[in-house]
Amino acid sequence: MLRAIRNFFSDRGFLEVETPIRQRAPAPEVHVDAEPSGSYFLRTSPELHMKRLLAAGYARVFQVGPCFRRDERGRYHHPEYTMLEWYRAHADYADILADTKALVAHVVREVLDKPEIVCQGCSVELLPLWERITVSEAFRQHAGWDPCDRFDEDRFDLDLVNKVEPNLPRNMPVVLTDYPKEAASLARVRPGTPPVAERWELYIAGVEIANAYSELTDAAEQRARFEHAMARRRELGKDVYPPDEEFLELMERMPPSGGIALGVDRLVMLLANAGSLDGVIPFRE
Repeated sequence: MLRAIRNFFSDRGFLEVETPIRQRAPAPEVHVDAEPSGSYFLRTSPELHMKRLLAAGYARVFQVGPCFRRDERGRYHHPEYTMLEWYRAHADYADILADTKALVAHVVREVLDKPEIVCQGCSVELLPLWERITVSEAFRQHAGWDPCDRFDEDRFDLDLVNKVEPNLPRNMPVVLTDYPKEAASLARVRPGTPPVAERWELYIAGVEIANAYSELTDAAEQRARFEHAMARRRELGKDVYPPDEEFLELMERMPPSGGIALGVDRLVMLLANAGSLDGVIPFRE
């Protein structure tokens, strides 16, 4: 799979990069906790450093490597995991979706030599159709309310896990798109009634595989969102990370861009028809 991923991006003119694993300033997401490493933190994502490269003029970059989250362990979660991220200048979340469809097709063809998988008794046709459902549609149908119209953070998270995700179609990939603006701190917001964040998540056989954005490029707005997230973390008694001032400064030069994070371990799990990440991660420290 790793060979297929690298060949896919190399053939499309992407540059493979490496960015720091230890960071002074992780992105301050409210419910994502970074593992301390001395006076630094182990990265939960290479996102901010990769966006610095976009600002420096690198138009297409990708990276495969380890990421870490404190105290996350379960069927689909490990405290150390492998993430694939890629970013494209002068692109948006629709362009990233096209990349993702092509990548999944390429990887499945190279690894399995067939267009479908069987995962825990469910047959999933990976091509050509992917179901696309807005967050508003999914929540109105399965939870009885629209979080894009009236956001409630706690209710949103609970209903997403308990009511929406279990009812998503499983016989084909599903793209859950256009999130509440409050649920996408690094994404561009599209004006409308109500406004929505240009964010989507990909589900295969009910498992969330990837998270994509049209990237926010307004430095003042990004700073305000970071400050809001840091205040929420402080209220919840969590570590409060310093702002990444170099990233915020370089955002002034960042072109309109799209980007994505894809869980490599979860994709391996699905293609191997394993019941959990424990079935495909050989070392579980």
